[in-house]
Amino acid sequence: MEMPRNSFGLLHLLPGFLFLFVSSYATSDSVYYNFVRCLTNHSFPSDQASSIVYAQTNSSFPNVLQSYIRNQRFNTSSTPKPLIIITPTDESQVSAAVICSRNIGIQPRIRSGGHDYDGLSYVSDVPFFILDLFNLRSIDVNINDETAWVQAGATMGELYYRISEKSKVHGFPGGVCPTLGAGGHLSGGGYGNMLRKYGLSVDHIVDARIVNVNGCILDRKSMGEDLFWAISGGGGASFGVILSYKIKLVKVPEIVTVFRVEKTLAESATDIVYKWQHITDKIDNDLFMRLLLQPITVKSDDGSAKADESSQTVRVSFISLFLGDANRLISVMDKDFPELGLKKEDCIEMSWIESVLYWANFDNGTSADVLLNRKLDSVGYLKRKSDYVQKPISKNDLEGLWKKLIELGKPGMVFNSYGGRMSEIPSSETPFPHRAGNIFKIQYSVGWKEEGDEADQKYLNLIRELYSYMTPFVSNSPRAAFLNYRDVDIGINHNGKDSYQEGKVYGDKYFLNNFQRLVIVKTAVDPENFFQYEQSIPTLPKYD
Repeated sequence: MEMPRNSFGLLHLLPGFLFLFVSSYATSDSVYYNFVRCLTNHSFPSDQASSIVYAQTNSSFPNVLQSYIRNQRFNTSSTPKPLIIITPTDESQVSAAVICSRNIGIQPRIRSGGHDYDGLSYVSDVPFFILDLFNLRSIDVNINDETAWVQAGATMGELYYRISEKSKVHGFPGGVCPTLGAGGHLSGGGYGNMLRKYGLSVDHIVDARIVNVNGCILDRKSMGEDLFWAISGGGGASFGVILSYKIKLVKVPEIVTVFRVEKTLAESATDIVYKWQHITDKIDNDLFMRLLLQPITVKSDDGSAKADESSQTVRVSFISLFLGDANRLISVMDKDFPELGLKKEDCIEMSWIESVLYWANFDNGTSADVLLNRKLDSVGYLKRKSDYVQKPISKNDLEGLWKKLIELGKPGMVFNSYGGRMSEIPSSETPFPHRAGNIFKIQYSVGWKEEGDEADQKYLNLIRELYSYMTPFVSNSPRAAFLNYRDVDIGINHNGKDSYQEGKVYGDKYFLNNFQRLVIVKTAVDPENFFQYEQSIPTLPKYD
């Protein structure tokens, strides 16, 4: 069973304030009026205040709520709804919203893009409102000093587009999904297909703006290096509301090369994957290779699926970005990874911005303007989990994994190459600790279209069984996890008297030895633990 999202302990931390316990239209309206009145008291005209606050009775409320839900599991009639949604259009409104939320005594959930896999940015079991940052989406690219200011509500696709408008030889090492919200992506680590060359997104943050628990707007200088360190990979929502980041751009060649090569078990996938594990963290830093592992049904010559058991196999897709031309890529592959049998005709040369579109699964020739589209064609039900592999998996164990994938039938896996620049940056440089010693990261993935609790449990059980099966082959003590692949299975916090002990369970997995420093920063900047959620950074325990 999935861990329940039990109510957590904000309520006893703010004595003397008005608490509203019943999520009803009447309660929503009362919170709405209280917020509008409070915002008006902070020098906002009442019409301006009311234009950014949505009560449940507002006809636009469902559309605003659902526009940035990226997982249908948290978009059902039984999903807890926010009492109100606040959609600030400038920084001062964010500041006022934080002050008013403390005055009224209602917990914020901070949403920038909605890709939070387990919905922690827009769902809660306690009375809450959503502070939705989608209107804060400005991007200011300065090619002269190779930097950009990016507001939290901008998408990574918009960032890539704006960079490409100014330069054909600059890029940014961020995620491959264009609709990722910049605030969550950057604050949680942020990785993409240039991590072996340039490391993570957080390795290129040079400044930030944040609203703290007192409603003050701080930059790197005024917040201090400890808080700046914490929000550069430790998650932003534990410490305040991220407004924007200043990032350093990276150089990319005018021509990059991509390829996608697929191998089934009958085409020596086992031998090839085994060899890939031994070279993927050591090969040329300009090369990133992602492996997509999927159980499939082999079709017969007439296109029908064969009925016998042998029709089931595993397909491994090798998907790559190389920061160079095809000739040099072929030379690298022939030298270090000839087992894949890569040929020149498998390779496609293109610009960096075209590779962004390729990796986002757009057809060749698609205009980069599509990166400005925030709407998804469809949103399904999904669950994701993560692991880190530090020793190559043997051929026998790979064959056992193929059998498990075929047995389960639905979940897939993604292997993401590490090494290169990732191994050079100290694990304490940012809160993200998973650096040297990791060969690759695993993402477990399952998606489905069926509605209802029964379907949810069916597919959740499948991915959890696969995750359990992998226990002997991944990191341990603790079994590490990636913060931006939010996974409430690994622990939740009720934010009561045991919040530190509960937080340490998942905190050690996400942050390893950096967890304690995050706790110390949290205690210093938010001692009453106002900014909290099921996997937030706790404060130090208080002893009587």
